Amino acid sequence: MTGERIIRFIRNSKPGSPRDMIRQFTPNWFAATMGTGILALALPQIPGAGPALNPIGEALWLFNICLFTFFAALYASRWILFWHEAKRIFGHSVVSMFIGTIPMGLATIINGFLAFGLARWGNGVIAVAQALWWADAVMSLGCGVLIPYFMFTRHQHALDKMTAVWLLPVVAAEVTAASGGLLAPHLAGAQAQFLTLIASYALWAYSVPVAFCILTILILRMVLHKLPHESMAASSWLALGPIGTGSLGMLVLGGDAPVIFSAQGMANVGTVTAGLGVILGTLLWGFGLWWLMLATLITIRYFRAGVPFNLGWWGYTFPLGVYTLATLKLGSLLGLGFFSMFGTVLVTALAGIWLFVAARTIHGGWKGHLFVSPCIAKAN
Repeated sequence: MTGERIIRFIRNSKPGSPRDMIRQFTPNWFAATMGTGILALALPQIPGAGPALNPIGEALWLFNICLFTFFAALYASRWILFWHEAKRIFGHSVVSMFIGTIPMGLATIINGFLAFGLARWGNGVIAVAQALWWADAVMSLGCGVLIPYFMFTRHQHALDKMTAVWLLPVVAAEVTAASGGLLAPHLAGAQAQFLTLIASYALWAYSVPVAFCILTILILRMVLHKLPHESMAASSWLALGPIGTGSLGMLVLGGDAPVIFSAQGMANVGTVTAGLGVILGTLLWGFGLWWLMLATLITIRYFRAGVPFNLGWWGYTFPLGVYTLATLKLGSLLGLGFFSMFGTVLVTALAGIWLFVAARTIHGGWKGHLFVSPCIAKAN
């Protein structure tokens, strides 16, 4: 069979077939790598239980690498085999937002190289993590500005239809920023550390102010038009993502600042930056606590009425996960038992949610119910 015939055979996909799975694959699936990755990173950080849970976290991280690679292959195949349908994503007002899940999912893998890869394979993984981090930064910068540009020029939006998925493309940059804060101390050479630290602060600023502008509009939208449709029930948790990541980023970058700035002859700047990191991280954590409680009440209301499962349920995992990591980080920095205990509760909740959502995703994926591209459906 010639190459042209093979491509024609693949393109003539029947509903429910593997070929149709490629045709219908969307970036929404990468949200599963975000949720899996954040749980892998959170489990070993439970105070007193970290060493025992480290092997589980590492296993989840390795599984997440396989998952991300598989999804990347599927999505690349869609672009190769179904180009004209794949490019419609840029005109879809909802699915296009999930492009941001790709760099965010990759960031959890990069962080895993530092948390697990160093102990297993040695310092050689730092070069891999560094290369992946810069690639992740480029993707985050791209989706953070291109998707809003398409919103301004191509999409059709209305205030009453708005949901927190608007946050996904712009939040990717601050996730990369927090990842850079974890990477910087491991780099060889003071200049490389300094460059990564400054780039991470710039990425944080590239994302957080825009995310808070969207959050302001989102609160107005919910006051005026009440809650979104039940199919978007999990979107109420997405707002916790930029708040938790913003807090975590300030805490991690502030922790790096004294040593890295001192190496550049700016010890005073490093001391001030470290203090600001703790203050800003705590302030954002407090705001996140308000949103966590609000999202919990909203979720209870949704589930009383009945909520159909969809891939959006992965939105319950990553935002809670980054807020959990910020909580545990505050516990270790401030030495306050409350943060450590509350963080442990949140990790437990995160693990339970992940197990439930993963089980439903496997079932729905096996049955083929979850492989639906709204871009194609809308065009048809």
